Amino acid sequence: MQKMRHKLKRIKIAEEVDIAKAIFAAQDLAKMAGFSKTNQCMVATAVSELARNIFCYAKKGEVRLRILEKNGRSCIEVIARDQGPGIRDIARVMGADYISAKGLGLGLKGVKRLMDEFIIDSHRARGTKITAKKWS
Repeated sequence: MQKMRHKLKRIKIAEEVDIAKAIFAAQDLAKMAGFSKTNQCMVATAVSELARNIFCYAKKGEVRLRILEKNGRSCIEVIARDQGPGIRDIARVMGADYISAKGLGLGLKGVKRLMDEFIIDSHRARGTKITAKKWS
């Protein structure tokens, strides 16, 4: 059974500075969860890309971070949510040849590679919710 060990962190994304706030919050939680420096960096990089996508494509949204525990292992759960235009073609965006002009170059497929679990729920004109988890 999963339980939350630390309070949920919610970072509103509406300005470019909010991306940095989300990155620092992610790195801080990963450190609190006992993650290695490498895994702290991986979580922070994934959050950076997700927060930047919210800012660039939806203009505003939220990143939620929390530590979960299951069977003696810690997990950082990241939920990036917006009410933007949605992702028109998820398969294309996740494809090997897709490159965005607005992102940092890592893209959602990079976030998927950095994290252990990755789910996209996107609906045209209603927004996108991405849930990603990294286990210790």
